[in-house]
Formats: sequence, structure tokens, C-alpha cells
Amino acid sequence: MFDKTKAGRIDVHGFSALWKFIQHWKNLFQQYDRDRSGSISYTELQQALSQMGYNLSPQFSQLLVSRYCPRSANPAMQLDRFIQVCTQLQVLTEAFREKDTAMQGNVRLSFEDFVTMTASRML
Repeated sequence: MFDKTKAGRIDVHGFSALWKFIQHWKNLFQQYDRDRSGSISYTELQQALSQMGYNLSPQFSQLLVSRYCPRSANPAMQLDRFIQVCTQLQVLTEAFREKDTAMQGNVRLSFEDFVTMTASRML
């Protein structure tokens, strides 16, 4: 994200931007970590996504927890995974909005359009 030349490195300006980016997400993480446990629980994640404007089902939040959290009796998301999930949601949301020009929350597209839309942003 911060390697503007795509050379596999970042310069001082890129590092500064990366540092600010991480600090922004760290502040959000701490805001949503209501019990101050140092991790985001399923409930905290559901609330965080809702407050960020995502109207997603509890099942989707549970999917994220099961995919991105260590397996345990009470799985919880660490800061690095929280940043990963949120930035991926942002990227996918931007891609979706390009197709949802009427802002209805629905689009019709072919499988190839879907794969192209996600792969061009995620790979």
C-alpha cells in the first residue's frame, strides 16, 4: 500500500504514511476494545463494524472471527488481524460501490466480473 514504486521497499515518506495508518487503526482498535482486553471479541467486532457503517449480519461477523482469530474457547481478534479485516472490507466496499451506482446495496454482475473486481484489488 505504501510502496508507490512497487519495488518492494518504502522510503521515509512511505514509512511515515504507514506509521500514521497503523496509529489510526490502533486508535480505532482501542476504542472498540471496550473491555480493554487487548483484543476484539465477536461482540466488539460486530459493534465496531456497525459503527463504521457496515450493515453486516452476525453470521458474517462470526465468519470473520472464525477465519481471522486463533482457535480457542473465546476467540478474539488482535490488532494486526483487525487492520487486515478492516482494510479488506474497505477495498471490497470501494469495488462494490463502483458497480452499485444507484447506491441500492445490490449489483448484478457475472462471475468473471466478480472475480476480476476482487482479484484486481486483493492480489
